[in-house]
Amino acid sequence: MFVLVQMKDTVRISPHLFHLDSMDAIRESLNVKFANKVVYNVGLCIALWDIEKVEDSYIFPGDGATHTNVHFRYVVFRPFVDEILVGRIKSCSKDGLHVSVGFFDDIVIPSDSLQHPSKFNEQEQLWSWEYEAPDEGSVDLPMDIGGDIRFRVVDETFVDTTPSCPDDTLSMPPPSSGPSSSTNPVPVSDPTAKKAPYTLVGSISEMGLGMLSWWKPG
Repeated sequence: MFVLVQMKDTVRISPHLFHLDSMDAIRESLNVKFANKVVYNVGLCIALWDIEKVEDSYIFPGDGATHTNVHFRYVVFRPFVDEILVGRIKSCSKDGLHVSVGFFDDIVIPSDSLQHPSKFNEQEQLWSWEYEAPDEGSVDLPMDIGGDIRFRVVDETFVDTTPSCPDDTLSMPPPSSGPSSSTNPVPVSDPTAKKAPYTLVGSISEMGLGMLSWWKPG
């Protein structure tokens, strides 16, 4: 679920921070810049782990701040494909389930990745699994909002949300550090719609997955 990623960045320390220890100022700047942010093809940054190398600092004409290349390691949330996670259902729609793990909400379980057969109740806006019990016949097992659900990660999607030039012909390149992703961005029909920079796609279409309440003994 969590990985340690080696990264490199140029840290700018403003003059009003010169009274701080240089390492403390660098740590603070790195956490302000990366904590709780998604880095393209890397994942959701959680916290600075350590600083491996600090290069020489430079002051450029017209700017009193120092600029320092820093090599560091960051704790990143990026589950691997096929990893089993437990989250909580936030909402349901015809398209499937929207799941959260507390600090990360962009998790979707598409309708075709639910237990089979499942049906959607339009009035209650809830999904349920039509389970064939050996002695009782068909039983509806609901997927209640707020309920805990166990799912398998089957895919991930990164979208580059870096602002682009007005003519959309130039854009800032994404950071090169961290593991690479083989997935393609999710197609979005409305170019003005807000895009999630990082999305996990899950599945519960196998025994043992789904609502935790389904599999409680007794």
